[in-house]
Amino acid sequence: MASNLSQPDTVQLCYENVNRSCIKSPYSPASRVVLYAVFGFGSLLAIFGNFLVMTSVLHFKQLHSPANFLIASLACADFLVGVTVMPFSMVRSVESCWYFGARFCALHSSCDVAFCYSSLFHLCFISIDRYIAVTDPLVYPTKFTVSVSGVCISISWILPMVYSGAVFFTGVSDDGMEELVSALNCIGGCQIVVNQEWVLIIVLVFFIPSLIMVILNGKFFFFVAKQQALKLENTGSKAESESYKSRVAERERKAAKTLGVTVVAFMISWLPYTVDILIDAFMGFITPAYIYEICCWGAYYNSAMNPLIYASLVWESREGYFKWGTF
Repeated sequence: MASNLSQPDTVQLCYENVNRSCIKSPYSPASRVVLYAVFGFGSLLAIFGNFLVMTSVLHFKQLHSPANFLIASLACADFLVGVTVMPFSMVRSVESCWYFGARFCALHSSCDVAFCYSSLFHLCFISIDRYIAVTDPLVYPTKFTVSVSGVCISISWILPMVYSGAVFFTGVSDDGMEELVSALNCIGGCQIVVNQEWVLIIVLVFFIPSLIMVILNGKFFFFVAKQQALKLENTGSKAESESYKSRVAERERKAAKTLGVTVVAFMISWLPYTVDILIDAFMGFITPAYIYEICCWGAYYNSAMNPLIYASLVWESREGYFKWGTF
């Protein structure tokens, strides 16, 4: 890390007695224990929470629906973040060194971008699905079919993988930055340099789904508020009708709450990281290492929070079995 409370008197290297080894900036033992606990908890939460979502959707036949397949695919992307990305990033963040080799650094970085941005695309499509389900419930079954869900899932996986493969395995991402790459290249480091053109692409990949989610969320809240106002105007009907209206209103409020929590959690997690990589690309990579790591872990923790959001707001136990996706 670039900044610590106490600096060592002598320079420590990631690999002692190795030429061109990166400089190590270790935390104190107490700080390392705390950081390992925080990062490790996030990793375990992402692994077991998303594994529970995936197995539940696959196991319970009542949960087999196009919307739930999309949610299970999101859980798969977040699960892979917890398995293939977060544990190794945890060691890098705490030890300030990369001990897993240069080849695995490229693979790890590729998985990082592919799975994290796959999660982002899934969240966008889920927002679209939930918006249609509540605002146009009569035609929703004909609009969001299994084939449509399959197309959404395919896009959510293919586009991030194509981008990550182009960035980390073709070498085009550092065109024009060879001197900087050479200066940053040391044994024990895992810093991928991406030029301005490719950073702009990844920023667009973030902002386009984000804009869609924010717009849909705003329209959704407006729709729910309008529906609630109409129901209040039509009071005085039969008790049975009022009971039904109350149940519908509760589902609508729960749907609005789900979308709101999802969008807010997503923006809090992802916006700092996106702004940081944009600043770095155009300001000569001036961000301290510890700031970059904080931003990375904010994005990682979104994968850990997603199953909590959907488990607490989407699951309902009715008539002896679980229903998923009923708002």
